[in-house]
This record gives sequence, structure tokens and C-alpha cells, in this order.
Amino acid sequence: MVRSLFFVALGGGLGSILRFLTNVWVSKNMVEKLYSATFIVNILGCFLIGFLTGYLQKQFSGNESLKLLLVTGFCGGFTTFSTFGLENYNFIQSGNYMTSIFYTFLSIGLGIIFVSLGLLLAK
Repeated sequence: MVRSLFFVALGGGLGSILRFLTNVWVSKNMVEKLYSATFIVNILGCFLIGFLTGYLQKQFSGNESLKLLLVTGFCGGFTTFSTFGLENYNFIQSGNYMTSIFYTFLSIGLGIIFVSLGLLLAK
């Protein structure tokens, strides 16, 4: 368990650093800064989690440490939106279309509501 936590923490730290650097780069180089960094990170993270999941299944199927480092840790530290995308992909692949739709709308809707509640409670 300690070894697993190490790989997740290492990957998560590296993913978080890359997310921060992406924000810095966007703020210095893009005209439309407001939500560009979050959008770029979310879309790039979705690509990365898809690529890494497929590549690791194909090339390193028995290497749980590499999956923890790159998929759970790195992609999770970079953006949890990528995990959300992968989970929905898995729902769709297994024919659980309604679960995917419900999960998507509930996650987004409740996410916005709970951000609002958190802000209200903080005031």
C-alpha cells in the first residue's frame, strides 16, 4: 500500500506541476486567458488518459505501479476531468448509455450547485 501511495503521489505531484505550468504559459501567451488554461488541461488530460490507458494495457498490462504513476497519479494531478471522461467512455463501451447521461448531468449540475453552496457557506 505504501508503494502504491508513493507512485500516486509522485505522479500527482508531476501532473499538478504541469497543470500550473500550463496556466503560466496560457497567461503569458494567449489573448483569451479566462478559461483557456482549464479547457486546454481538460482536453489534453482526456487525450492523455485515453492514450496512457490504451498503451499501458497493450504494452504493460501487468504493471500496476506504472498505471498508478501515470493514469491515477499524473492524469489525476493534471486534471480529474480526464478520469470523468474515461469513466463515461467505459459506461458507453459497456452499453450503459443512461448511466453515462445521468452521471454527466448529475456531476455537472451538482458540481455547480455545490460550488455555489460552498461559496455561500464561506460568506
